[in-house]
Amino acid sequence: MSGQSKPKLRVYRKLPDAVEQRIAQDYDPVFNPEDTIFSPQEVAEKADGFDAILVTATEKCAAPVVAALPPSVRIIATYSVGYDHIDVAAATERGITVTNTPDVLTDATADITWLLILGAARGAGWGERLVRSREWGPWSPTGLLGHDVTGKRIGVIGMGRIGRAVAQRARGFDMTVHYHNRSRLPEDQEHGARFHETLDQLLEHADFLSINCASTAQTRGMINSEAIALLPQNAIIVNSARGDIVDDDAVITALQSGRLAAVGFDVFRNEPDIDPRYRELDNAFLLPHLGSSTLETRIAMGMRALDNLDAFFGGQRPPDAVTA
Repeated sequence: MSGQSKPKLRVYRKLPDAVEQRIAQDYDPVFNPEDTIFSPQEVAEKADGFDAILVTATEKCAAPVVAALPPSVRIIATYSVGYDHIDVAAATERGITVTNTPDVLTDATADITWLLILGAARGAGWGERLVRSREWGPWSPTGLLGHDVTGKRIGVIGMGRIGRAVAQRARGFDMTVHYHNRSRLPEDQEHGARFHETLDQLLEHADFLSINCASTAQTRGMINSEAIALLPQNAIIVNSARGDIVDDDAVITALQSGRLAAVGFDVFRNEPDIDPRYRELDNAFLLPHLGSSTLETRIAMGMRALDNLDAFFGGQRPPDAVTA
């Protein structure tokens, strides 16, 4: 973008140094060095005079916020794969382009999913607490028992990039992969995984259930008491997608009763203010939304967001535009 004035860019959160250095080189930015989280009203107010805004999942851009954005804003780039925090229809109506950052966090999130699977199955959370609290006692043939992973069946909900990466890792554990998706994958992408047209059909085959789908009106709350009843006894559920896909009351009841052996959750409804009952359950392995939390991935996310902005201001359609 040399030879012309640089686009004015409002950056709403503190980003990795390498990303901010590129922004400073190519844009006329205002950063957020204190990493303040702004209210929806502040998101709109602080966009005044800017050509573009770079938001994260903490900036809630519902329809009223999009409507309140100043006319200068032509593009919203979100530093995330998910864009459920942005009302895309409202942005489209105003002619504002919205982009996200797919691909670059696939492996990091799939790795976290597998940390959840192993941590939940083998009791890593309560095991570590025993060591730290000095409550680790003598060895016992029936003590500290978890559950095998190798050779079991895994059901994957959502066979997008992350779901396929989870399935790829499952094959290394000699697991049989079952999946439910909006449509069946081409055979060369299935690698032997078994497709189920409905969620109910999938559930009975899932010793481990991995949630890797988007949060939509159709998926919110779908892991409820009826779904859990269809799972094998002592099934384990892991969620690295979105917290609102799970019905907390149903899951907690099933953990308390022993219907579920364990869960491994990296995401929660209303995080970080999660349902406090999870903290009291030894069979709940809990992480603080670490899915994309590697330095390499967070830099790659920023660079992907900037690639989209560069394309837009270069007169091209951004490669990751989610608006029409």
